Amino acid sequence: MTPERYNAATLIDSNLESGRAEKIAIYFADERITYRQLFNRVCAMGRALRELGVARENRVILVLDDTPSFPVAFFGTMRIGAVPVPVNPSYKASDYRFFLEDSYARVVITETSCLDKLKIALKDLDGTFTVIATNGAAPEEPDIYQLEDLLASQSGELAPVNTHRDDVAFWLYSSGSTGSPKGVVHRHKDIPATCNTYARHIMRLTERDIVFGRVLFHAYGLGNSLTFPFSAGASSILVAGRPSPGATLHLIKQFRPTVLCLVPTVYNAILNEANATEPTDLSSLRLCISAAEPLAPDIWRRWKEKFGLIILDGIGSTEMLHIFCSNTLEAYKPGSSGRPVPGYELCILDDDERSVAPGNTGNLFVKGESAAAYYWHQDEKSRHTMRGEWTATGDRYRVDEEGFYWYEGRADDMLKVGGEWVSPIDIENTLMEHASVQEAAAVGVPVEGITRIRAVIILARGATGGPELAAELQMFCKYRLQLYEYPHIIDFVDELPKTATGKIQRFKLRMEWLERSNR
Repeated sequence: MTPERYNAATLIDSNLESGRAEKIAIYFADERITYRQLFNRVCAMGRALRELGVARENRVILVLDDTPSFPVAFFGTMRIGAVPVPVNPSYKASDYRFFLEDSYARVVITETSCLDKLKIALKDLDGTFTVIATNGAAPEEPDIYQLEDLLASQSGELAPVNTHRDDVAFWLYSSGSTGSPKGVVHRHKDIPATCNTYARHIMRLTERDIVFGRVLFHAYGLGNSLTFPFSAGASSILVAGRPSPGATLHLIKQFRPTVLCLVPTVYNAILNEANATEPTDLSSLRLCISAAEPLAPDIWRRWKEKFGLIILDGIGSTEMLHIFCSNTLEAYKPGSSGRPVPGYELCILDDDERSVAPGNTGNLFVKGESAAAYYWHQDEKSRHTMRGEWTATGDRYRVDEEGFYWYEGRADDMLKVGGEWVSPIDIENTLMEHASVQEAAAVGVPVEGITRIRAVIILARGATGGPELAAELQMFCKYRLQLYEYPHIIDFVDELPKTATGKIQRFKLRMEWLERSNR
């Protein structure tokens, strides 16, 4: 049980207290950052934010890549009782503006490369904002601070604010069923809850481990690459940007991680890269983890055949902060999400919220100490999702006689593509803005075991379908949506399957694709 008075930033402190001050906490390019150095930077970050007027419970937006600046800003903000809000640095200026308006944050810590987008987001926005830039040349604007300069100007330890374990610690934004992000509010106690469940029982991390994960602004990456290794006194490998499969293999060879945490799309890409290159040495790995979207059995089998390693697939959520159901090295079934992680309870209910028998499909609910408190500014959705001790996942599942859980799809037609939530409604609405499109439907379909977006389109009068128009529509979506939201496959049809009331039957489009693929 987490102590009543607890500040999650003390994950760093515990390593100094355990005699690991000089142990490497972070590998980043040519940099080696010890726990003592990380602790000093976190304290300096807290001091700098206080001098800039950041107070307890103030929100601080983090537009940061996977570099040491992220943990420094994240833990430094929490250390003074303020609330870090990490967001995707690849998002558009309009997204940043939404985050600023929704969170009431008045401080932004950003990659220098994202400054231009941030300036657009801040234009004509009411209020005074403090901008801190990092990982780049010092901005010419005198009103923009340089993170490295702020840290260098501070020295000395900073005691963590005496927060309650139920105080708000940080937010993570998660896309909603219409693509409108929801601020998922997590408390200080939620971090040790995941460390004492998944990290302890499934990953079984020790101080000898070196973890390589990705995307810190996601719940999955935040746990894998920061909170889990820091809770065990292990080391983490951070890499800026999104390395190619070849670069990822090179990083594994260079840093020799013992635990690899990726999404199915990346595992598949590495397999394809490895098949085209010289033999790949992954002998340092003892464990491979997958989540964020279902892992196809074919990818699981190919990985095991190629490298002799088992990938442990599981399901987690932003609301639960990390994985709550997983395969283990002792008990696994390719294609399944495994069994409940110790510390969590699962149940499957029908649409009337009655228990379903094993083998039958229903709605998945989860109970555990890491559950988010609520959605910011989303009371109705909070009440629909957070139901007392239980959290509705929005996923359809079945459980077999041995207690393994099997994913059957989303209850709201949302898609998980490359680990990112994608709303079919947003894609359809965007496509229908094009003069050549009369109607559109978007679904997720499997291509080589990976979810891809298929758009099925009815052409407007006078329009002609074909490869040229398909490419034009893809670029049209890339310009207006996030880069990962464009349709990979476009088919032109005369009509769409619909119910008597006119609702598109997306499941029929998925079934038709599967039948076509199996011919």
